[in-house]
Amino acid sequence: MTADAVLLSRLQFAFTIGYHILWPAYTIGVSGFIVLLNILWRRTKNPVYGDLLRFWIHLFALGFAMGVVTGLVLSYEIGTNWSVFADRTSNVIGPFFSYEVLTAFFLEAGSIGIMLFGMNRVGPGLHFFACLMVALGSVFSAFWILAANSWMQTPAGFTMDGDRFAVASWWHAVFTPSFPYRLAHMVVAAYLTGAFTVIGVMGWYLWRGQHLTFARAGFSVAMWAAALLAPLQILLGDMHGLNTLDYQPIKVAAMEGDWDTRSGQPLTLFGWPNMETERNDYAIDIPKLGSLILTHRWDGEVKGLKAVPREDRPYVPIVFWAFRLMVASGFALLAIAWFALLLRWRDRLFTTRWFHLICAFASPIGFFAILCGWTVTETGRQPWVVYGHLRTADAAASVTPHAIAGSFALFVIVYAVLLVAFFYYATKTVLAGPRARDPDQDPPAVRPGIDGAVGRGGH
Repeated sequence: MTADAVLLSRLQFAFTIGYHILWPAYTIGVSGFIVLLNILWRRTKNPVYGDLLRFWIHLFALGFAMGVVTGLVLSYEIGTNWSVFADRTSNVIGPFFSYEVLTAFFLEAGSIGIMLFGMNRVGPGLHFFACLMVALGSVFSAFWILAANSWMQTPAGFTMDGDRFAVASWWHAVFTPSFPYRLAHMVVAAYLTGAFTVIGVMGWYLWRGQHLTFARAGFSVAMWAAALLAPLQILLGDMHGLNTLDYQPIKVAAMEGDWDTRSGQPLTLFGWPNMETERNDYAIDIPKLGSLILTHRWDGEVKGLKAVPREDRPYVPIVFWAFRLMVASGFALLAIAWFALLLRWRDRLFTTRWFHLICAFASPIGFFAILCGWTVTETGRQPWVVYGHLRTADAAASVTPHAIAGSFALFVIVYAVLLVAFFYYATKTVLAGPRARDPDQDPPAVRPGIDGAVGRGGH
């Protein structure tokens, strides 16, 4: 396969999987929020939580459909553009995907109908169980997909049968050294992204002065979740980074722009990694801070990119800048969530309109951070598709560049249409606001100003 064909295959897969990953993140995050709303509704009997539950179930359905449609493409793409990879790793990766269908997909498929249409048709206990199973199924899906990806990143529990991988230990193949950190980091990222999706919509209502009781309740719950999840995500990111330093030190070197192996490594805040001269142009460094962050010691040794030949290094500028954008996004989310705590303490959470406007446009930050994180993960392991064992160039199928370019263009067009359709229907739902209750099913609406702590102040 020519270099042009490999590059096009990589770009096409990067586009399709990058587009797809947004929807599992959305459904994991929003399904978790739906379970939380269901608990609050059942425990407090406050009908505003019922309104929020109904509203977010409708928006969840749109994202779930997008995830199913865009996920189907990936399996076909692996079989066409990456058939060598599929053949050599099928004994390991294939069962992971099968388990994902048998656990996650069947669990979601068996419960999603009750979740979407059973709110007023089945008992509250059964509806809650259905919501819980959908949320659990989305996490099971992340479990198996990340198990497969983690095996590619830090392969373990396998033997070689000629040029094909075979499982020697299922336990070690599933629970690879990076898997627990990767799973926790991704799931919490999805929950945080879901919380900020809610914050964005509720912030918009608050800024516009619409549906105030409804918006205050949703905004308050989502902000509490974000205030807890944002620092947890940063902590998990640090733990994941320490694990990556142990098992993929060259990826970390690319993330940090470290060319030389040395103790007391500086932290390069900004710069441009120059692949030809093997140095960072226009660099702004802080002495020894890189070692402190990566090893938790001022004089810790950090391996540099020069420790491996040029052909074994990733393209450093992409990894370097994607990592910084991810970190900046994470701290932006933390700043918003914790500033909301200050406003809540001052009893101004629901009256500070400029903050509501910021929140209204903050929803994309979580998705952007996830895309940057996946860019770091996938480009940082290059030139390997199975780290240290199978090169990306050797895993590609013999497909002509013209065929790849044609399908790539078609994907871009179809996915753009799907995205427009999603935003069209999601915007209609948001602009319509909370749907009117069936008077035979729910108690009377809670009126603004008499709904207790949710309806006024910042508590």
